[in-house]
Amino acid sequence: MALDANANKLRINIDEPRWDQSTYWGRAKHFFVTTNPLNLLCTSKELERAREIVTKYRKGEDVPGLTDDELWNAKQVYDSAFHPDTGEKMVLIGRMSAQVPMNMTITGCMMTFYKTTKAVVFWQWFNQSFNAVVNYSNRSGDSPISVQQLGTSYVLATSGALATALSLNSLVKRAPPLIGRFVPFAAVAAANCINIPMMRSKELREGIPVTDENGNRLGVSANAANEGIFQVVLSRIGMAVPGMVFPPIVMDRLERRGVLSRYPMLGAPLQVIMCGICLTFATPMCCALFPQKSSIAVSQLEPEIQVNLAFLGTTAMHFT
Repeated sequence: MALDANANKLRINIDEPRWDQSTYWGRAKHFFVTTNPLNLLCTSKELERAREIVTKYRKGEDVPGLTDDELWNAKQVYDSAFHPDTGEKMVLIGRMSAQVPMNMTITGCMMTFYKTTKAVVFWQWFNQSFNAVVNYSNRSGDSPISVQQLGTSYVLATSGALATALSLNSLVKRAPPLIGRFVPFAAVAAANCINIPMMRSKELREGIPVTDENGNRLGVSANAANEGIFQVVLSRIGMAVPGMVFPPIVMDRLERRGVLSRYPMLGAPLQVIMCGICLTFATPMCCALFPQKSSIAVSQLEPEIQVNLAFLGTTAMHFT
């Protein structure tokens, strides 16, 4: 059925996800679409067509013959390439749809070339440089991150990853080979624990808005910011677990059986492929672990906010 732009009751709110975000699988469906690498293959003409449809629909203009599915497909293509706040086309590797192909390549190489100092330095630096591009491309248009903050986060995250990787490599020299293969994961986890809080340090200092169930803003809370950032760190580390735990176990067994010594060129491609398979599922499923609008009990908020809300009888609040 074609959409009638003049019938308000039939209009779709395309500024909200297509699926119910109060359920895990609803969020997972949303992120499977958002991180779909096939969106990288869209031509400039297809991207502009998607932008035209989304722009017209938001303005209430009629798009003749447009169906529900076509509208959602256009919105998904639009979201895959254009910044949600500014509307600018993002650099290719900074898009969410580039996360799986880029991370599978970087992760696979980090786990292949982890024994020499030069290789560790290069791939950890490369990984954090990619993260910096993603952070810059997806920065908030309402509350932009300064170049200084981005630079500080980049330097500290890179330093933390390198310090973790190099120090652990020296400690596990006499440990079983499998232990050494997990060093890149430890470095990535350490970098996430530094990078994300640094990127959102302003929120930790000043707090984030909290609202009631009707969306009415009721205050600003640093405690809610702390909770939200913890959830982001946890989901980011969770994304890395399958791709950085399963492949090392497989590669260790292949090494013990002499497969890698007979076919040394097999190492990097095999790890990249395994990482790709893991990340295809782990990325959207870990993004969906926590709702974008999470709840927090009033008892967990700052005392001054609790006092202000006591007379309202509110027991839970929400934050983004």
